[in-house]
Amino acid sequence: MSACEDLAVAPRDIDPLAPVDGCADCLAQGRRDWVHLRICLDCGHIGCCDFSPQRHATAHFHDTSHPVIRSYEPGEDWRWCFVHEVMG
Repeated sequence: MSACEDLAVAPRDIDPLAPVDGCADCLAQGRRDWVHLRICLDCGHIGCCDFSPQRHATAHFHDTSHPVIRSYEPGEDWRWCFVHEVMG
């Protein structure tokens, strides 16, 4: 794994934005078909993973350039940097 400054400076945790019970964008569209959830460590936005039909976590990165997400699944604490494509 290569060094990633984005992962080094990203917090381990952040308060999530509402709603906290699912993908914010899916819920706004009346959908509940996400597979796994991710939280943006820059702003707390909760989006669905790339295995989900809408891929809202990746879309959020492309819209905002917020580089690091963390799993929002119980018992998982891994982080991913979209810019450097590394896990940390």
